[in-house]
Amino acid sequence: MEREDLLARRIQELADLADRRGCVTFTDFLNLNEQNILHQTLQKFSWINGETFGGYEGAERQIAAFVPDALAYDWEYPIACVRVEPSNARFAEALTHRDILGALMNLGIDRAKTGDIALFGEKWYLFCHSTLASVVCDELTRIRHTSVKCMVVNLSEFSYTPKTETVRGSVASVRLDSVMALAFHASRSSLLSLIEDGKVFVNGKLIMTNAYALKDDDIVSVRGFGKFRYKAAIGQTKKGRCMVEIERYV
Repeated sequence: MEREDLLARRIQELADLADRRGCVTFTDFLNLNEQNILHQTLQKFSWINGETFGGYEGAERQIAAFVPDALAYDWEYPIACVRVEPSNARFAEALTHRDILGALMNLGIDRAKTGDIALFGEKWYLFCHSTLASVVCDELTRIRHTSVKCMVVNLSEFSYTPKTETVRGSVASVRLDSVMALAFHASRSSLLSLIEDGKVFVNGKLIMTNAYALKDDDIVSVRGFGKFRYKAAIGQTKKGRCMVEIERYV
């Protein structure tokens, strides 16, 4: 709770600074829980526009920008994209997200300064604060037993389409717990503890009630399980159950 209070105060300070100086201010990368605190805190500052971005559309970890009204200059997020690939693919190990993250931590890089890590074949794309890009490129030369090389690539050239699968099925209602049960092939009762423990987010906002009714295109993220997009209700069964379509990220 103390950590959440500290973050809320930091958000308020950055919002006040942006308003007072007439300039854009930024947070570090925020995880889903921190983004939820951001949304709650921003409700108190109607005069400040709060925006978030993680380097590409759909990024989970995002930087928040506080933009004062009538801003007189163009600005961009301090985010860089670093491509990481084996120096010699022939002798490369099958690296995981955890391996990449561990190598960064071993360099003394704060997790708050790094965003998502996306895999494309044998290449990984790391999003980080722009001031760290050169450090990562110079210092990240080995991950486990694999020698790697790093290069900064232009954000505008990065295109990411997540792998998804379409799932259709019947649910008692479009309540959060019912649709989660369909998405993760689990019973509603087994998922209740995830909601109660604060592990379920809808569009980056923490949801603590299983009765939450999903709306078209809501994105549901569940820690330890993954995420899915609730597309829409597509019909009704003869027994009165709701037929829905979701898009599960795989």
